[in-house]
Amino acid sequence: MKYLVGADIGTTSLKAAVFDSDGNLIKSSTKDYTLKVSGDRVEFCAEDYFKLFLEAYREISEGLEIAAVAVDTQCETLILTDEKGEPLCDAIVWLDNRAREQAERIKERFTNKLVYDVTGQPEITATWPASKLLWLKENSPEIFEKTKKVFLLEDWIIYKMTGRFVTEKTLQSSSLYFDINTADWWDDMLKFIGIDRSVLPEICDSGVSVGEFEGARVVTCAMDQIAGAIGAGVFSEDTVSEMTGTTMAIFAPTSSKPEYNPESIIPCHYNYNGKFCLLAWTSTAGIALKWFKNNFCEGFGFRELDELAEKVNPGCDGLSFLPYLCGSTMPKYDPDAKGAFIGLTMEHTRAHAVRAILEAVACMLKENLDYMNISCRQIRSMGGGATSPLWCTIKADMTGKEIATLKNKETACLGSAILAGVGAGIFESVEKACEKTVALDKIYKPTGADYSQCYKNFIIAEGKIL
Repeated sequence: MKYLVGADIGTTSLKAAVFDSDGNLIKSSTKDYTLKVSGDRVEFCAEDYFKLFLEAYREISEGLEIAAVAVDTQCETLILTDEKGEPLCDAIVWLDNRAREQAERIKERFTNKLVYDVTGQPEITATWPASKLLWLKENSPEIFEKTKKVFLLEDWIIYKMTGRFVTEKTLQSSSLYFDINTADWWDDMLKFIGIDRSVLPEICDSGVSVGEFEGARVVTCAMDQIAGAIGAGVFSEDTVSEMTGTTMAIFAPTSSKPEYNPESIIPCHYNYNGKFCLLAWTSTAGIALKWFKNNFCEGFGFRELDELAEKVNPGCDGLSFLPYLCGSTMPKYDPDAKGAFIGLTMEHTRAHAVRAILEAVACMLKENLDYMNISCRQIRSMGGGATSPLWCTIKADMTGKEIATLKNKETACLGSAILAGVGAGIFESVEKACEKTVALDKIYKPTGADYSQCYKNFIIAEGKIL
């Protein structure tokens, strides 16, 4: 049996899992960590990322012959080193917002339209590596001048395993200096921020073997959302994925990059297969239900909340909830937006409030699919929300689409393991690997429940807040 390791390095936790070549989960490990936060600055020790990976990798691989390993990561986390690969400062995490002024200057120089046409990113913010590098040039010249290698997080883990200075295209597509049309560096942006091509890694495709680590092939992976989509078997345009965890993320593959729309803030990323994908996300989703449970239903479990909500009619007898407890991102960006229950009367109960939260997240899903102009047959659901049959049914009825859940819940790790298997020659392609390893669990079809008025109420209430 050939074993494959997929690792997923998120913002505050690292997960690593070993799978057999049939996609069965053999063993997994999770490592949590705390970021260094000071005002707009968010950092983490670069060396600690690899130490945590190494701990998890050795825990799960002990006694097994690992054929290949691939690691997906968050985008935009930046690591700068000297010519020997020694970090010059802590990693600047993607959440870091110190470069607001530099982002504005990039916007003035290039415009949103040009940046979107080249990179697929419709907004220019402080989180992009281009903005951060310009900040370092202007505010930490001693570090900037010594910088001989510019890594993103996946690149760094590969370098520590193999000594190879390489990257892959999906990870770089939100750097703001990568042209997703040519799959090459954008020289005009590099010149503006003062970066030479020589300090950037060699560009590879996803699923390419680039070296060895402890007898296993090391393979280029993909950004975390793409790895998760691969692990969910989402590679054709008739299927999208949605993850309802703390937040909601929606992933849709597309064969072409949509034309620039000044009213749209949907990013278009380079996909693992040389095509493209659209990503949308919300600031809150499952965290809204958790907030209500922790503060108003302390003695209830999530399953018990489902049982309460199931007794309430669809539409909650006119009660709507706006889940903007941490502001709004898409389709309307408003960081100052607030949450609210709308339409409360004496007849409404705790059960109504719970169902209103479930329905609100389903409304956000429908609203974002419409905003993305997505027409699909099936939505593959992941995250904690996928464990609730009621929530899945509400989403199916709200969107009019089939909702499918997955037997393997660690989709990002599985997606990374699939790319590892492709790079090792165990799988012919990502698509063939998905057919073999990705298994659906349950399918929820629309029941015919009418949510039209519920959705209308949500949009009207939202219009008053946003």
